[in-house]
Amino acid sequence: MPLELLLALVVGGISGIAVLLHLAGRSRQAVLTAGSARSAWLRHFPNDCVTKVLPAASGQAALVLTEGGPGLLWAFGADTVGRPLAAARVRETASGLRFEFNDFSAPGLSLSLPDDERRQWLELINTPAEAA
Repeated sequence: MPLELLLALVVGGISGIAVLLHLAGRSRQAVLTAGSARSAWLRHFPNDCVTKVLPAASGQAALVLTEGGPGLLWAFGADTVGRPLAAARVRETASGLRFEFNDFSAPGLSLSLPDDERRQWLELINTPAEAA
């Protein structure tokens, strides 16, 4: 089989799969509610005991408070990514918060949050787990 034909078949096949996934609704961004964030966190960390979930107003992230400390869950396409915040650096930015994780698979995340939500999240992140 000529290389040009093989290349056309591969590109056409991958494009067709992408179109089918999009038409089937599999390319929609996940929107997090308290219930869906709790379920997603427990899928990532099944041994954690979740005490409180605060979804962002945008629905694209949630602050998850557990007995072991706070964690961050965010939408990544149709799925979610969760990271404990114990080893993370959190700093305020002009539009929200910047999370720096000590993890090569998710080195950092900038999250846009309204001022009141940003203050509430910072307060809860900086509160010891026993007090939360």
